[in-house]
Amino acid sequence: MSLLSILLQAAGGQSQWSGILMMVVVVAIFYFFMIRPQQKKQKEIQKAREALKTGDKIITAGGIYGKIKEIGDTYMLIEVADGVRIRVDKTSVFASAEDAQQK
Repeated sequence: MSLLSILLQAAGGQSQWSGILMMVVVVAIFYFFMIRPQQKKQKEIQKAREALKTGDKIITAGGIYGKIKEIGDTYMLIEVADGVRIRVDKTSVFASAEDAQQK
């Protein structure tokens, strides 16, 4: 039996406080196993974006590979081929796996 089913069975004949305690336990489990790891991952991605500089190889959220030519407040100008540059939002840019392996 899982821990949750044991706790639910134990709370079946108890007072209202055990039901409240059960809800607190479920929320705590949800927070520590789902919300907190996602927040940590988002912070790591944000730090990696802030560390990008001109000349780094990147991948956009749409799967376009390129090299950073210019960085603005909310955008990055990337070169995807010789003389072909596109402007993308900073939040849609990820460091290239190739670039990360070289460092």
